[in-house]
Amino acid sequence: MIVGIIGMGLIGGSMAIDLKRRGFASQILGVEADAVNASAAQKIGLADEIVSLEEAADRADILVIAVPVGAATKMLPQILDRYQASPEGAKKIVIDTCSTKGQIVRSVHYHPMRSRYVSTHPMAGTEYSGPWAAMPNLFDGRACIFANTEESDPKAVSVVEKLYDVLNMRPIYMNADNHDVHTAYVSHISHITSFALALTVLDKERDEKHIFDLASGGFSSTVRLAKSNADMWVPILSQNRENILRVMDTYIDKMKEFRKAIDEYDEDRIRDLIGEANRIKKIIR
Repeated sequence: MIVGIIGMGLIGGSMAIDLKRRGFASQILGVEADAVNASAAQKIGLADEIVSLEEAADRADILVIAVPVGAATKMLPQILDRYQASPEGAKKIVIDTCSTKGQIVRSVHYHPMRSRYVSTHPMAGTEYSGPWAAMPNLFDGRACIFANTEESDPKAVSVVEKLYDVLNMRPIYMNADNHDVHTAYVSHISHITSFALALTVLDKERDEKHIFDLASGGFSSTVRLAKSNADMWVPILSQNRENILRVMDTYIDKMKEFRKAIDEYDEDRIRDLIGEANRIKKIIR
């Protein structure tokens, strides 16, 4: 199996490592627009070759789009156009790994080669980016969302299921729009609050130079996501705007509840709010 990976960063690079060493891919073709990242990906062994998008589409059995969702949404129809023009196109598969699904799925809904596309979102990652962030075992034990599989060829879906099984991921199947609602709650709002907290503390740090000396592990874990790459997150927040705004409104309401209770020295209400929040322990251990 020849696997082409567009975007040799954290997700694409980590997939390349495990797909190759676990025997799913006989060859990894890397596509990387950034010359420095392209050179690094080949030097550290993430890709056997760095090739153009067109060459990867022509040679790869499976093409993985692992770039920010804004670029991926523009790229996917071009890849399916190339499949349509190729005698081998009906045998090829393209997948994406993007964090929003609604817009990218709709972008090719009526494409003649739509069945060759399988929409996925491996729910794994760190706050780091680039080829140097790639690591083995990143996906082990995590969930992978398959969106709108009824629009994909069943045999193509089966091959992609095997790909993620090799990565030790468990599949979850859902509608693309439902996916975007859920990720707004469990992923996107977490990044926004981390960004906002980091900005708040950075503003305060201008006056109090020792604030970071007092920072504990709790602070570090809370603002960890604030290190995430803007090029990735700007299109995510833009494409999932409506869902994220609804979640942000709910979050702001909860912040106001805490503020009111603290302002009024209402310790019973503070205790109740914390107790309600503690129920998350039954879900996340």
